[in-house]
Amino acid sequence: MKEIKAIIQPFMLTRVLEGLREVEGLPAVTVSEVRGYSVVDPDYEPRVKTKLEVMVPDTLVEPVVEVIQRHAHTGRRGDGRIFVIAIDQTVKIRTGERDTAT
Repeated sequence: MKEIKAIIQPFMLTRVLEGLREVEGLPAVTVSEVRGYSVVDPDYEPRVKTKLEVMVPDTLVEPVVEVIQRHAHTGRRGDGRIFVIAIDQTVKIRTGERDTAT
């Protein structure tokens, strides 16, 4: 099981979510507004971004990453980044069920 985190431009969120709806078996996506600060740019002005987080079985990693990359791409600086992180365990709070992404 993996966690996929994507930091994208806020105006691309609708396109990305529409693309993700077509991934069969995708359980859910968490969306947050976040701020990024450049450590290279001397003005250090925050840039508002959107963060998507989704837990998926290993078989869905590539399809989800591909959909996010394709739908979030503008070709301009600041398009964002996708992270794929191994998940050791999950616990569903309501039921106590373990190790499921659904």
